[in-house]
Parts: sequence; C-alpha cells; structure tokens
Amino acid sequence: MSERQYYVYIMASRSHTLYIGFTSEIEVRVRQHKAGTYDGFSKTYNCNRLVYFERFAFANNSIAREKQLKRWSRAKKIALIEAQNPTWTDLSDDWGKPIPSYRADAPPAG
Repeated sequence: MSERQYYVYIMASRSHTLYIGFTSEIEVRVRQHKAGTYDGFSKTYNCNRLVYFERFAFANNSIAREKQLKRWSRAKKIALIEAQNPTWTDLSDDWGKPIPSYRADAPPAG
C-alpha cells in the first residue's frame, strides 16, 4: 500500500498572476486548473501553468507551508519559483504523455 502524499503548488498565468494551493492529488488538481473546472481565483485569472510544487508526507505540514507561502511578499514568491524554475516552464507539460521506451542496446543520446 502506497503512502499518501500532499502537495503545495503554485499555478501562474501567462502574465505571472500567482495562485497557491494544497492538494493530495496534484495531477487531478492541475488538470482541473488547466480545464478551468476549478472555480475561483485561478479560473478568473487563468492561472493554468504549474510553475512550482513541494511534496510532503503529512497534510498538516503541507497546509502550514501553503499558509506560509501565501503570507510571503510577491517578490519572495517569485524568487522561490525562479530558484527552481527560472524560465517559468509549465512543470506538468509532459504529464500523461507516453514515456519513450529504454533499450539497453541503444547508443547514448547526444
């Protein structure tokens, strides 16, 4: 049986409007944001790109981190994102896409 994991995540719009959330099912929640089915701030401001997330073993730690990040200044939030994701790439772009198979006899890429 796998242990449940919890996430704090930051979604961004193209104009870098930020939304910070908490979930135990990050793939489901990100799909909701992208589809616009998660009502509220993120839908209103089109925050549909996952630019940052952290994983936690316990819900209370994740909730505490979400509250902490929400209190931070915008500049501090941006610095956090850019330390891990300087180009603001959508970290979920490849989720759900087929993974190329690995062949042990294939020559190294490059």
